[in-house]
Amino acid sequence: MVDVGGKRVTQRFARARGTIELTPSAYLLVKETQRSTKGSVLAVAQLAGIMAAKQTAHLIPLCHSLPLSHVSVDFELCDERRAVSVEVGVKCEGKTGVEMEALTATSVALLTIYDMTKSLSHTHVISEIKLEEKFGGRSGHFVAEN
Repeated sequence: MVDVGGKRVTQRFARARGTIELTPSAYLLVKETQRSTKGSVLAVAQLAGIMAAKQTAHLIPLCHSLPLSHVSVDFELCDERRAVSVEVGVKCEGKTGVEMEALTATSVALLTIYDMTKSLSHTHVISEIKLEEKFGGRSGHFVAEN
């Protein structure tokens, strides 16, 4: 584990994004009824993402445990691609960044959508998981090129 003891505490933020492409029937379920046999797809995925951000240090070896001050998990539906995009924002005041928390939350939210719609198809495709933005700390402000 990297020693962050000598670093100063700063405001940290990271935003990550990812997408799941669904079959027509699964996309319709998410868009119109928002419920599968397991419950509300997006509500459960949102909760799963928040929980994942909080548990990142238990999932990723050598990742520091951080006192998160905010986690947001938002969804955008794209009719053209029959896709759901997940965007996660994570904040804390700490000595190391929250990129891993944002990426983990994004991944788990997408996996939850897959899990809750897999009874309709196993052909959903999760893709484009990436860090969109981060700031705080020595490396400064990063914004991904689109």
